[in-house]
Amino acid sequence: MKLFVGLGNPGAEYAFNRHNVGFMAVDAIAAAHGFPAWRKRFQGVAAEGKLGGEQVLLLKPQTYVNESGRSVGEAVRFYKLDISDVIVFHDELDLVPGKVRVKTGGGTAGHNGLKSLTAHLGNDYVRVRIGIGHPGAKELVQHWVLHDFVKFDQFWLEPLLGAIANAAPDLAQGANDQFQSFVAHAMHMEAEARDERPEPAPRKRLDAPSTEGEKPAAAEISLGSRLRRWFGS
Repeated sequence: MKLFVGLGNPGAEYAFNRHNVGFMAVDAIAAAHGFPAWRKRFQGVAAEGKLGGEQVLLLKPQTYVNESGRSVGEAVRFYKLDISDVIVFHDELDLVPGKVRVKTGGGTAGHNGLKSLTAHLGNDYVRVRIGIGHPGAKELVQHWVLHDFVKFDQFWLEPLLGAIANAAPDLAQGANDQFQSFVAHAMHMEAEARDERPEPAPRKRLDAPSTEGEKPAAAEISLGSRLRRWFGS
């Protein structure tokens, strides 16, 4: 079994914070691959299903970011997982918005959620670093991460979450480089398509029916609708 952990803070007031992009990523995976409803487990909410033939538990700790390790540690002990089976989705200040990088181990870069995970698990879990950009000064970081994404972010965030969800089976199978390459290619194609659209062309809605052969899954419907409600569009 693989454990996919999204980092974020519980509660409606935090739902669209930049710090909650990890929650958004596992929500997108759950929706795109038909996972059952979330239920309370391991001091969080969890949903279990299959990705790429692998059994996967999605987990959103409800302990707040700074204490995420308590929830994740409980799940790891229950399933007797190796630390290498833990894949964590989190916001990354040191990557520009829309960029994703996958790494195993390394430093925490001041991220309190990662600090908590490392304290409870050790360091060699897989991190899916989702770029949110840096506000430019250290004293602005807390406000930046605990502030909502703005409407402009819709143009990269919606396709990014879709690409992460679509490529999630690669992560479950340990094909981390393939996952990263797929997401990068999807975002490159999205940027090219957006540049070619006449203004003010609306973006393709995620709740439009997919054409035959396209990779996006049907469960992106709820994700796209939620994003448009958040952005007020």
